[in-house]
Amino acid sequence: MVTSKIIANGILRAIGFLIIAAVSFYFLYLIQSVLIYLIVALILTLIGNPILDFFNKRLKLKHTLATIATLFIYILFITGFVMMFIPLISTQGENLSLLKTAEIEKDITQLLNQFSVFLESHNIDSEEMLNEAKLTSKINFNFIPNFLNTILGTISSFGIGLASVLFITFFFLKDRLLFISGAKKLIPDNQEDKILNSVHKINHLLSRYFIGLLLQLSILFVLYTIVLSIFGIPNLVIIAFLCAVLNIIPYIGPLIASILAAVLTMLSNLGSDFQTEILPTTFYVLIGFWIVQVIDNNLSTPIIFSKSVSSHPLEIFLVILIAGFLSGILGMIIAVPLYTILKVIGKEFFPENKVIKLLTKDI
Repeated sequence: MVTSKIIANGILRAIGFLIIAAVSFYFLYLIQSVLIYLIVALILTLIGNPILDFFNKRLKLKHTLATIATLFIYILFITGFVMMFIPLISTQGENLSLLKTAEIEKDITQLLNQFSVFLESHNIDSEEMLNEAKLTSKINFNFIPNFLNTILGTISSFGIGLASVLFITFFFLKDRLLFISGAKKLIPDNQEDKILNSVHKINHLLSRYFIGLLLQLSILFVLYTIVLSIFGIPNLVIIAFLCAVLNIIPYIGPLIASILAAVLTMLSNLGSDFQTEILPTTFYVLIGFWIVQVIDNNLSTPIIFSKSVSSHPLEIFLVILIAGFLSGILGMIIAVPLYTILKVIGKEFFPENKVIKLLTKDI
């Protein structure tokens, strides 16, 4: 028989659970920076595991020395990145007058006027339409200095974040066996083999995925740089790098990259004739970017998404599409790694399920 005391205890337990959950979420919110450091360090660890194994097994280095060598490679890469891009960013800021709002507005207005003249030459009455729209007056260019201040603030905290991530990564790499042995003590004996097998497979597949992703972005960066250099676009390294990084966002990223490249190409050629120089150059750059995307979609992407995580391209497409509808761009970015983790767990704990058996037959 259900008494009022039992009901009251149930209500109190539910309230207690909600309070604990709320406090836990608030605590996680407060330490979100630490969580980001841990996630980045985990990704670097997954990328660094094959390098560490190479130093351990092929070069016969001691584990600690191999860990230091792996971390040294990261430091060299980051140092080279900073040495290459900081001067270019400074030059970019001067050339495009990023700190001068009035100059940006003047450049955009000049570009719109040239576009208007081009349309008029083809008997399209657009000048009145553009003047009535007052497009430039509706754009608040003052957001740019504020945006740059945010960027500078982020860069100022970059050093602390980088040091923290590298420190955590060092111990993730160095003490991975210690973490596993410690986890064994917490795992129930009847589930130990399944959990450890899952961790091993997830580590293997995600390491391949992130290394493949880095390789894909490097290939795109080189190809974009070649395209931009052919047409003599200024600051091509920065533009190529930004466009390559945008490809982290599946399907939408390449489209944004093409639009960004087109806008920056037009701004870089201000002062030239719109019809004979700016428009043809932008068109050719877009063709070059689309050719790069064809190469990427038919060579790089299938290898990374299909081979590295052992999933069919259509399967990956549907997963990314669903994740995009559910969680937007962030969901699209984390869809493949998260889906891979769920597949591995499903295979280990529910191997007889027909759907899971079908989806994980290649794992």
